[in-house]
Amino acid sequence: MGSLRTIVAGACSALLAAGLVSVTAPEAEAEPCGSGPLGSGSFGTGSSGPRIGSSGSGGGGGAPEGPQGPLPVLGAGPTRTVAWVTGPRSHNRTYDRFSISGTDLGIMWDNGAQGDDRQVLMAFGDTFGNCSLPNQQWRHNVLMRTSDDDLSDGIDVPGPVPGDPRAGSPVLPWAPDTSRELVGSLGIDGLEITVVPTAGIAVDGIQYVNFMSVRSWGDHGHWQTNASMIASSRDNGETWQIAPETARINLPLDVPTVQQVSVGNGNFQQHAYVRHEGYVYDFGTPQGRFGAAFVSRVPEAAVLDLAAYEYWSGSGWIPGDAAAAIPVVPPTVGELSVQFLDGRFVMLYGNEGRGAIEMRTAPRPEGPWSEARVLVTHRQIGGLYAPFIHPWSSGSDLYFTASRWSDYNVMLLHTTLS
Repeated sequence: MGSLRTIVAGACSALLAAGLVSVTAPEAEAEPCGSGPLGSGSFGTGSSGPRIGSSGSGGGGGAPEGPQGPLPVLGAGPTRTVAWVTGPRSHNRTYDRFSISGTDLGIMWDNGAQGDDRQVLMAFGDTFGNCSLPNQQWRHNVLMRTSDDDLSDGIDVPGPVPGDPRAGSPVLPWAPDTSRELVGSLGIDGLEITVVPTAGIAVDGIQYVNFMSVRSWGDHGHWQTNASMIASSRDNGETWQIAPETARINLPLDVPTVQQVSVGNGNFQQHAYVRHEGYVYDFGTPQGRFGAAFVSRVPEAAVLDLAAYEYWSGSGWIPGDAAAAIPVVPPTVGELSVQFLDGRFVMLYGNEGRGAIEMRTAPRPEGPWSEARVLVTHRQIGGLYAPFIHPWSSGSDLYFTASRWSDYNVMLLHTTLS
């Protein structure tokens, strides 16, 4: 299992020595089961409530299975909720089967396999299990896999099997009912509080996930990152190896042995991947939820080579200079997802300013992107964030996951495209 610790620890040691950062807590212990102060919050919740988890979870009453409530129901309109994907109330029974009482994100991508081996992989952020235990079975990130292609009633995840790369989630032989952490973290507030996945893609049988190293959580919608970095897996997500050369440092110093392509790397701390015409298009946003969206591209065979990336400048693709990238979608863009569906690019994101999940479409990754169409507002479902498109959506049926702050779990939604 890879870790960001080598680079982050070295960078943060230099920052501590220079007095540029301080440690605000000796050891971070996230508390999505209760009233802990960690996390970033989500739109529609206000800034005065508890802020917990990788993108903001709600406090429960300390029950072992956490705070999840019934699936919310939307009113009339093209968007509806389908089913919980995670949590004790989901038909996947993730508390009993995976020791997952609460989690968020649910980033999805096709694993690129053929036949019966074809699956959708789903990466989740900060995860907890039994809330009555001292550490709440905390994990910084977990993975699930599914072959379910009938999404009308939800996403079915098969059970876990130790060592089986097609089973529902990676688990260890001595903990067969507990999804295991993929990439580790220092777990220290002010240095590295957690490591959270932001995007996933498969190329030639290799799975790639971009993680962000979070230094500290701020007020809702705000957080500070150390870097983003790519991890890869050659066994369908069972094990992961961090590629240090892919680090996009977001700190005010150069880190030895890490090539810094450009100060523009600050605009690529969170990502969204989509394959098209021999390239992986990499959309980026800054730390937090209040920035614009930028886009770069890289030949599929060179995903781990930062020097091979080109950045959209508005008039062309500029090689090797992230600072050349201009916004393709204006602020505010939070937790971005992009897929190529039926001849057009579809983008979903949370607009923190408007309190809405929005959709745009475009003929090309660089745009022009359409005006935003609102799919869900905070008046319909408060605290909803992080919309990620299911890659097997087709025709007029767009399926996507989103997380709700108060339940700290992931649901599947459907909207009708026109």
